Amino acid sequence: MSQDLGIRGYDFVEFYVGSAKMVAYWYAKAFGFQIKGYIGPETGERQKTSYLLQNNNIKILLTSPLQPSCADVTDFLKQHGDGVRRWAMDVESVEDIYYYALRNGAIPICSPHRIEDKKGYVDQASIRIYDDVDLVFRNSDYFEGLFHPQFDHPIQNYEMNTQATGLMQVDHIVGNVRVNEMNRWAQYFEQTLNFETFLYFGPGDISTQYSALLSKVVRSRDQKIKLPINEPYPGLKKSQIEEFIQEYHGSGIQHIALASNNIISSIRALRANGVEFLSVPDTYYENLRKRDIDIEENIADLQDLGILCDIEGEGYLLQLFTKPIGDRPTFFFEVIQRCGGSQGFGHGNFQALFEAIERDQGRRG
Repeated sequence: MSQDLGIRGYDFVEFYVGSAKMVAYWYAKAFGFQIKGYIGPETGERQKTSYLLQNNNIKILLTSPLQPSCADVTDFLKQHGDGVRRWAMDVESVEDIYYYALRNGAIPICSPHRIEDKKGYVDQASIRIYDDVDLVFRNSDYFEGLFHPQFDHPIQNYEMNTQATGLMQVDHIVGNVRVNEMNRWAQYFEQTLNFETFLYFGPGDISTQYSALLSKVVRSRDQKIKLPINEPYPGLKKSQIEEFIQEYHGSGIQHIALASNNIISSIRALRANGVEFLSVPDTYYENLRKRDIDIEENIADLQDLGILCDIEGEGYLLQLFTKPIGDRPTFFFEVIQRCGGSQGFGHGNFQALFEAIERDQGRRG
């Protein structure tokens, strides 16, 4: 029986990075985020520094260590490099969802607690997912300050010539896990948070001449949270999932999809801002024209910007993937637009996408 756990949507995503100040500048310049808040020595924090960035409903925290004794951050960076350390759901009751999850087998990280100052309070709790990722339950209904107690306005505002990217909200968050972990983590979300498995791609469904993977998509019952989970499958060469696990040194968040209401405008702005995307061959668009699909966008515009298009179920899906954004070939972003009620994940684009990833892998040897 479906149980309402009061999940209202995505709240924030927190990355641990080597230098939050420099990475914040890149997010502002390349992705059009605004730097909204700051924690550091000027606010009384001596162990770490964090920058809060926002673009419409997307909130990203960038956190770096200030001292070697900040073990949580330094240990993560030493093993994984820059990556997603935690992400949060906005929920109606932190206690209700946390204890429901615990009763059903969740791994506890931080029990419900309240952080408060003169501007109000924020309730939070967290459970573990994958190897070193926390899923945070958060409610800030009674906080009137900047995001969270201790945050202050940034000590420096960057003035830059950047194009608005029109990125609106998080669409889904993708995890890569080891062989034989996909089913276990899908069941974990089903049992602890009453999620449902929405899609399953088995052997042969997602493959190229050289590599393959298995994938399950779990989601909250109201479809506000969507979590694809990928694991490797044997192929002639090392797959993107295997490369991620090897370079990241474990299971974790591979990419986050950011939704746009006008992907052509968004990709054009992102490219102008310097964001690098995977390349798509012209043959993809020749085949797209032969299918005589009914879409509002001009295929010439899609081809010019390298945007993929897939018709599945109701409506259609437009998407494009960045190259890895850090030094390690691990985390990247997806930009997505769902048209006409599309609920898919671009199954018809998988071969073109994975061949593009394989070309990028080839350049890395």
